Parts: sequence; C-alpha cells; structure tokens
Amino acid sequence: MSDEGRAVRRTGLGMMLLFWLLFIAAGTWWFHGYVERQRNPNSHLVSAMAEGEPLVLQRNRGGHFVATGRINGEPVEFLVDTGATYVALPREMAERLGLEPSGGAWFNTANGRVRGALTTLDEVSLGGYVARDVRGSISPGLEGDIALLGMSFLDRFDIRIRDARMVLEPAEGW
Repeated sequence: MSDEGRAVRRTGLGMMLLFWLLFIAAGTWWFHGYVERQRNPNSHLVSAMAEGEPLVLQRNRGGHFVATGRINGEPVEFLVDTGATYVALPREMAERLGLEPSGGAWFNTANGRVRGALTTLDEVSLGGYVARDVRGSISPGLEGDIALLGMSFLDRFDIRIRDARMVLEPAEGW
C-alpha cells in the first residue's frame, strides 16, 4: 500500500473515531437530560411565568412534586411538602444563602424530634409568584441541596391534587 493510501486510511479511521466519540457524547448528554427531567419535571419554573395564572406541577418519577424556584434570588430545588410548617432548608444551604438564625425551635419530623433554628427568608419565588418575609427553618436533619417548600409559602394558594398534577392558584387576597 502506498503512503498516500495509508494517509487516506488513517484519515478515515480518525473520522470514524471522531464520529463515535461525538455520538457517545451526544447520547450521554441526552440521557442525562432525560434522567434529570424524570427527577425534576418542573425545573422550568425557575424562570418566571405569567402572574395570575395557575401554577401546575407534575409529579416526578418517584411520585413527589419537585420544582425549581428561588430563595432570595438564588435558584433552589424544592420538594413541595404540605405537611411542613415552614420552608425548611439544610444548614449548608442556609449558610450559602447567608441566612441568619433568629431563634431556636424544636421540630417534629419524620425522623423524630430535632432542634433547629427559625429564620426569615426575604423572598421566595416559584414560577411567577413571589412572597416576601416568609418564615423558614434551618433544619439539621435535612441534607443535600433540596429545600422543603412548606406551608409558610404554600398557604398563599388554593391547592388541588389530581392524578399526577398539583395545581396552585392564588388564594383570595393574595
């Protein structure tokens, strides 16, 4: 085989290798996005939507309502918890957001009674809805990068759950 033939063959092999690398990278990127949408089908809510319209959340694959919103302007992933009194944050998240404790409190959780701290969140938003001066708790029992979106925010809404959807509509006077 001549030198020219070997060069063409090497170029062809290089192009084929590049194709497969790009194909695998694109497949990995797509699969990661698919898995993320299964975990948090409401991640688009971090961007504001039209105010006054109902906010519709979809259940994730695990059966929970997970949505991305903001606390004090910073994106936060929420687990909607109608059984939680306050918007509850892990200690690390509270520190990252610069939240100051305003007093201690005991909380009854699924894992038992724990000592935590109360705080006030300047602003909590989900979709097009913004609430100011929302009561929150810094809960040592919570871990990771997810906050519980409790009734200190949710009590501003009429809540309907049917099948795999939760519809939040502003309560009268909100």
